[in-house]
Amino acid sequence: MPHPLDSFFAPASIALIGASRDHEKIPGRLLSMLRKNEYPGKIYPVNPNYADIDGLACYGSIGDIGAPIDLAVIIIPARAVLSALEQCAAAGVKNAVIISSGFAEEGGDSAAMQDAIAALARRTGMRISGPNAEGFFSQVQRVAATFSPAVDVKPGVVPLVATKKRIGIVAQSGGIGFAYYHRARALGIAVSYVVSAGNESDLGAGEFLDYMVQDSSTEVILLFIEGIRDVDKFLVAARRAAEMKKPVIVTKVGRSGAGQRAAASHTASMAGWSAAYDAVFAKYGFIVSNDLDEALTIAAVLASNPLPKGDRVAVVTVSGGAGIWGADTVALQGLQVPELSEKVQVGIKQLMPSYGTARNPIDVTAQGVTSGGLQKSVDVLAASDEVDAILVVLSLSSEVRRPFKEEKLTPVLSAQHKPVVFYSYTVPSDFARRELAKSGVVVLSGLTHVGVAMRRLVDFAKFSLPKPVDETRLPARDLSVHLKSAVLSEADSKSLLRTAGIALPDEVLVRDKSELDEAVARVGFPLAMKIQSPDIAHKSEVGGVRVNITTKGEVFLAFEALLDNARRHRPEATIQGVLVGPMAKRGVEIIVGTMLDETFGPMVMVGLGGITTELFRDVVYRPVPVDAEAAGAMLASLKAAPLLNAFRGAAKADVAALAQLIADISALAAREGKEIAEIELNPVLVHAEGQGVTIVDALVVGRK
Repeated sequence: MPHPLDSFFAPASIALIGASRDHEKIPGRLLSMLRKNEYPGKIYPVNPNYADIDGLACYGSIGDIGAPIDLAVIIIPARAVLSALEQCAAAGVKNAVIISSGFAEEGGDSAAMQDAIAALARRTGMRISGPNAEGFFSQVQRVAATFSPAVDVKPGVVPLVATKKRIGIVAQSGGIGFAYYHRARALGIAVSYVVSAGNESDLGAGEFLDYMVQDSSTEVILLFIEGIRDVDKFLVAARRAAEMKKPVIVTKVGRSGAGQRAAASHTASMAGWSAAYDAVFAKYGFIVSNDLDEALTIAAVLASNPLPKGDRVAVVTVSGGAGIWGADTVALQGLQVPELSEKVQVGIKQLMPSYGTARNPIDVTAQGVTSGGLQKSVDVLAASDEVDAILVVLSLSSEVRRPFKEEKLTPVLSAQHKPVVFYSYTVPSDFARRELAKSGVVVLSGLTHVGVAMRRLVDFAKFSLPKPVDETRLPARDLSVHLKSAVLSEADSKSLLRTAGIALPDEVLVRDKSELDEAVARVGFPLAMKIQSPDIAHKSEVGGVRVNITTKGEVFLAFEALLDNARRHRPEATIQGVLVGPMAKRGVEIIVGTMLDETFGPMVMVGLGGITTELFRDVVYRPVPVDAEAAGAMLASLKAAPLLNAFRGAAKADVAALAQLIADISALAAREGKEIAEIELNPVLVHAEGQGVTIVDALVVGRK
């Protein structure tokens, strides 16, 4: 089925608006790159100052061409761009790439010009990439609609191609997008498309991602983003990629932020600038990498291997020390390096000298290269059900010696039984790269990145898209009566949650000393008392909490003390009274919360709770809603997860009840996103299995 951007990425005709004869300048390089890469379609230079350019007729305006144009590439001064686009629309041009800079990135009137471009795209239906874009490259269709030197063609140089699978590159930075391409080409990774999104007046990274996901020639996607503007299209593409099991490797920059979120709750203040992005990436199984070389290594391994069935790795080497280093590296990533069975060891020992070792790592020694032991060991391990992946560690610096024979290695790798990854601890020669490329091998030279790539391969193989969530579990209730102010006190927050269907302990808000006897009779001893004010978020910091009260005398003294402390520390605060409630049974302290992200909407968070929440920051976020199964997976990913699972002889905690609470809170946040900005339950005490959870404290923040 055709995609709306087919005519963008594979245009039958291109008009170059602002074309030049000067190949040293960007307009001239655009024409030069198209012709060097043997673009097969029609090229129409447009510039009123020339009659012809490089043997091509040159036109005074787009309207003078008089032929259908699929793509206009525009490189003229910013002030002239809008008029040129109007002429393109009038001439029926389907798509445009604006290379010109000087728009939203400058602010002021320049930003208004970009707004006008976006309005033109909406009005005419012409699809526009940029402005401030570096263009794109369609490798298969030979469309080099860019001035990037990365796509330059050097006479007599045969490109290195090791993979049959191709990677597609979408970048919001043209320089980084074509840097990915440049490095991929050096490794021998085949590429389908590279596109730089520029300022995204119309076409954004989400829509380009969607194209790569549906494109049959693209098997792995590299994504470099600063922020997503076309959120809905991005999320549709992300879901489609997950459903198709097409890997997306993403680098998100702008993580350091120039400040913290202004937030009332720990949930939001700890989120940082990229928590919601990471939550979305995790939901859809994106592979996150914050390093350019690491991202390319992951792409190389994915493009040249099948997915593994498990996490057991065999390390085969010609150097004992390098083999141990390789084994350490994958083990540090949490992968297993199991000792091989006696039967397999006996078979491998026959292929190496007596001073080699077959246990794993397998050291066939330098002699194993010439004797064929290296190849035969890979053969044995590829057929063995004792390991799921093979890491070959060797020296590939020679300009003349082949460590493998193509006719023997190719059938083993082509069978695609399991991943076989090749790492050279010396700088690999061009000869070695090209010889191994004939068998489909990408030679890698960063061991840490190799370890990460093998870990990510295992994780991606296990990933499955969360099931759709039943949002009807909680009854639909009108909560507006509870949202009288932006920040609610604990008592008001708990009233809202009870109305919404969340189970909480029975507590009494006491406004006057005369109400204490009735409150005690209802709650019973032992009990806790807490000052209540929408202006005091952290009650313990003002001496606003008393616990383990066991007599009526203590109750009356505590009531007076709590009011006095609040008035002394926060004289301006509105005091509602004192909340009297039962002391909860012991349990593991967990924080459960939601926050509103301005890009992706409500997020649910869970982490290690109590007063150390911000100290350890052991938290995980996901887009809402999540079901109990997905909530359980969130809990399992915490560093503190062992605390819930019978840690050091403690009773196993009621993880099922906690997971259901997380799911319910997430459903509430999903439904009430227009009204509620943040919810925080901290701590939630998780009791022994079968005994449920207790929400000790709660905070709800309404939308401002």
